[in-house]
Amino acid sequence: MAGAGPGGLATALLLSRAGHRVRLFERFETPRPLGSGLMLQPTGLAVLAALGLAGEIAALGAPVERLIGTDAKSGRVVLDVGYRPLGPEVHAIAVHRAALFNVLHDAVVAERLPIRTGFVVEGLERSGGGQWLRGPQGLEGPFDLVVDALGSASPLKSEAKVPSRSRPLSFGAIWGTVPWVDAGFRCDALMQRYRKASIMIGVLPVGRQRRDGPELAAFFWSLRPERYAAVQAAGIDSWRDEVRGHWPETAPHLEAITDFEQMTLARYAHHTLQIPAGDGIAFIGDSAHSTSPQLGQGANMALLDAAALAEALAGAATIADALSSYARLRRWHVRLYQMLSLTLTPFYQSDGNLLPLLRDGLVSAAARVPPIPWLLASMVSGQLLSPLKTLRLETKPLREVAA
Repeated sequence: MAGAGPGGLATALLLSRAGHRVRLFERFETPRPLGSGLMLQPTGLAVLAALGLAGEIAALGAPVERLIGTDAKSGRVVLDVGYRPLGPEVHAIAVHRAALFNVLHDAVVAERLPIRTGFVVEGLERSGGGQWLRGPQGLEGPFDLVVDALGSASPLKSEAKVPSRSRPLSFGAIWGTVPWVDAGFRCDALMQRYRKASIMIGVLPVGRQRRDGPELAAFFWSLRPERYAAVQAAGIDSWRDEVRGHWPETAPHLEAITDFEQMTLARYAHHTLQIPAGDGIAFIGDSAHSTSPQLGQGANMALLDAAALAEALAGAATIADALSSYARLRRWHVRLYQMLSLTLTPFYQSDGNLLPLLRDGLVSAAARVPPIPWLLASMVSGQLLSPLKTLRLETKPLREVAA
């Protein structure tokens, strides 16, 4: 396993429990998460439930029932997507990335899976019928199978000679973690505010990093990455004034942000491997497919990849057969969500005027007409094309997960 993020850790657990000998490689001396908050959809939660970890996640995270977006100028609700059309028990759970990482990492440590830290994977070599990872310290291996969970910038994709399409996205975001303040905010919703499509502000309750910790929220501000230097040069007070101008209720959250060092600039790219596997290597998560975070599917897709790879290996006679099956299991679901994200992102992140007008007018009105609410809920929850049925996974009501 190259990479010890959520996808890599989940894959290691699933494969180890299936009887495979697994070894993890991580570039940090001490494995740690990157980023702020995310939403675990019913798809990702089903994989965590299969691992026996969904209860701990539910205890740390915050249940999310709706996604609500309002226009900064008028205050009118222009986006309101709930999970209720899928059933009264269907929710997402928002978590801090550190909480998700810790739950998975603790499980890996408890099962005594070996982790080689401080190893920066630079390439892949093949010798003697096996795969070897190359780093500054030399070669590690041989392995029957390498699983690439290194992210969208993985150096292994080019060496594996797997065809891919990639392009940077024009908008990114700055993210930070702040104390949760419920005044003017729903504790069960991702709330966003838009000025056309050039500015998007979001507040997401993410629960606690640990059970005895304070309640937290993820705060984000969408922008073009090349504009961030000018925002920093203007100063933190100027930026906070602008945010408050669009969304006055964020003032208590902004009090906790006193320096841009507390924020992380995220750049996004859209890329998809035509086949998420090569000779003795499988790609999962952002290594196989990355896109805008608009649909919040990154971690969930990585968890589904992990389950698909485990399923494929369990039913195949050879590694080559397993990788072919893995690609087939994930092909259409990944392609659909890549297409949806690429199509919908300009409605929320762009400098144009027409698309946000359509979003706030026609799309907002259509979203109230059946069966559109069900379709939107299915899309946001990651359940279009029934990936859980394909992987023989089950969703569980939140009350059962929490128990």
